[in-house]
Amino acid sequence: MIEIPESVTVGRQATEILTGKRVSEVINATSAHRFTWYNGDPEKYSDLLVGREIKAVNGYGAFIDILFDSEIHLLIGDGTNMRYYSPEDKMPVKFQLLVVFEDRGYLVFTVAMYGGIYAFQGRFDNPYYQGSISKLSVSDNRFDETYFKNMIASLKKDISVKALLATEQRIPRLGNGVLQDILFNARIHPKRKVSTLNEIEKVQLFGAMKSTIAEMIEGGGRNTEKDLFGIWGSYKMILSKNTYKLPCPRCGSSIVKEAYLGGSVYYCPQCQK
Repeated sequence: MIEIPESVTVGRQATEILTGKRVSEVINATSAHRFTWYNGDPEKYSDLLVGREIKAVNGYGAFIDILFDSEIHLLIGDGTNMRYYSPEDKMPVKFQLLVVFEDRGYLVFTVAMYGGIYAFQGRFDNPYYQGSISKLSVSDNRFDETYFKNMIASLKKDISVKALLATEQRIPRLGNGVLQDILFNARIHPKRKVSTLNEIEKVQLFGAMKSTIAEMIEGGGRNTEKDLFGIWGSYKMILSKNTYKLPCPRCGSSIVKEAYLGGSVYYCPQCQK
């Protein structure tokens, strides 16, 4: 799933390799997928994209936005995989969209469980996308301690720390995946109520957010997700579906896995009381 480390990493990679490329052909889905969402009729994407030159690629939260000339966008959302292939690479058989460039390199878009592939010109009135481009990401320098404390102060009701960080897009695409290591590093339980955090713990949480996400970005994303070229990120997740059966790396206790707020949480009952 696309979260902050992946959108930043893929955005940087795509900017370097795709800027200046011009679209020669758009091939529609070879494999129908009922949970792939498009903006209008994907059969018309060719009319919008062919002949257009890529000007920039930006990662916003859970979105990767390819910007062409004439304010044409090709936007992918959480759940959609985007891979770049060189001309000599063998074209995959199944995909939900394929964009070929004049140099015969191409982008392949595939969806596993669900995902969006949106082509549009000008503005796209998707509330999640608009939220991602208008709100500060943790990786932004303007997201400082004062900004974070003001976010907490603006809450209308008492909620858990997981709900604060990973629901209602308060922080664009700080999702359930990156949340696990942030809370482990901050030594805070995911179900802990925000009202019970003292000032020192708020500072610890803020610091863990900034440092953990910075490490994930520096590592080219998490080792549970792939980049633009299909390579796993090098940041090794402490707590994830791949590691929770191992003992806590800090104290040796058994890690707990629980369903909570629409996803699984992993935590050490000794280190994160």
